[in-house]
Amino acid sequence: MKIEAVAAALLFLLVTVNGAKKYERCELAKKLKNSGLDTYEGYKLGDWVCLVQHESGYRTDAVGKPNPDGSIDYGLFQINSKYWCTDGKVKSHNGCKKDCKDFTNDNIDDDIDCAKRIVRDPQKMDAWAAWKKHCKGKDLSEYTRGCEL
Repeated sequence: MKIEAVAAALLFLLVTVNGAKKYERCELAKKLKNSGLDTYEGYKLGDWVCLVQHESGYRTDAVGKPNPDGSIDYGLFQINSKYWCTDGKVKSHNGCKKDCKDFTNDNIDDDIDCAKRIVRDPQKMDAWAAWKKHCKGKDLSEYTRGCEL
């Protein structure tokens, strides 16, 4: 029992120091809207919230397993290390000019800026496999329903 309490306390400290956060759906929708993502490049707020749910489960500290090319996806939007940030593990184009670890804290302003950069590329939101599979062409009103926006 005592060991479990110590382990729980250490886990809490680790999460606190790391600055990780798990957003609530409406809290995230409001943040994304206030950051200019609603209708950005023609995509509605529901597209963005759906994307984040299926990519990271609303967790800012999400880090994916290595992809077949060795790259890794980071943060709320699961930003890829081969193209958009650098993690020192694979050669990167670093299109967002950021260190990948910057996408795993609770400050998501830089994540949003990078997501905007990604969606301006020719692939648009198709750059995210989870968006193509779970969100593209679907009624996404449930992702903002009941939120005071």
